[in-house]
Amino acid sequence: MTSELENLAGLDPDDPRPPSQQIANVLRAAIRTRKFEPGERLPSQNDLAERYNVARETVKTALRILRDERLIVTRQGSGAFVRAQTERPVGLRPHVEAAFERANVTIEFAGFSGETLHGVLTEPLDKIRAGLLTPESVTVRILLPDTREPMALPCLAETQADDPGVRERAERITRRHTDAIVEAVRELGDLGLVKDAVAEVRVHRAAPLFKLYILNGEEAFFGFYPVVEHTVMIKGQPTAIYDPMGKDAILFHRAVSDDEASDASQYVDQARTWFDSMWSTIAHDYTP
Repeated sequence: MTSELENLAGLDPDDPRPPSQQIANVLRAAIRTRKFEPGERLPSQNDLAERYNVARETVKTALRILRDERLIVTRQGSGAFVRAQTERPVGLRPHVEAAFERANVTIEFAGFSGETLHGVLTEPLDKIRAGLLTPESVTVRILLPDTREPMALPCLAETQADDPGVRERAERITRRHTDAIVEAVRELGDLGLVKDAVAEVRVHRAAPLFKLYILNGEEAFFGFYPVVEHTVMIKGQPTAIYDPMGKDAILFHRAVSDDEASDASQYVDQARTWFDSMWSTIAHDYTP
């Protein structure tokens, strides 16, 4: 990090713009030219203040400018990081894996089948089994539509009607992935690899229109499910259905920052409030 600091351009005493704006401009250029790679941690506020001989508040103002431009995210106690992708919506997997480096891990998901969640959890759970990650607790909460009840989506494309065969297909997919997640997490506790390992699934009767991930209560990823028509096999017959497609959902990222009044911090707080309200009111345990 010392060499990176030394390579940053200095302040121009003849520049009429305030030091905070100049520092923001220098860091922005460094991000755009990949001197700081996506996901990389920026120099600390203290290091930047010392580099530019300014007060720490000046550096905080500069970082706030970059955060408002969605070039960086700031994480409480960890510092500022270049967004994983600065010019398009971010990928989920590296953030989930980073979440498992904490002592106490919480993963909350609201969506359709849990298929993507199963995929992104596989590697960090494998690393725990291999002794490469050693969290003290892992809590996973999964909130899904109840595919055993009549649903608006998925539905038959021709009539847009609910169909038991379509729901049975969705139920099989959901059960396959949620059972795998629950068993994998609980196994960590049974093996003594994690002191407190909890995985719960609850269901509700609302339509699956979006997916939401909340990581350690500090990061939120949100994406809409596009509804698409495609043909699947229902009771041995090709059937056209309208289906919410998770693999086509683009995720947008927000993270809690030191500024509790920031849009991102408020977004994460409201996402947690919504999830908890659904979990504790209309959702119920998912049992066979």
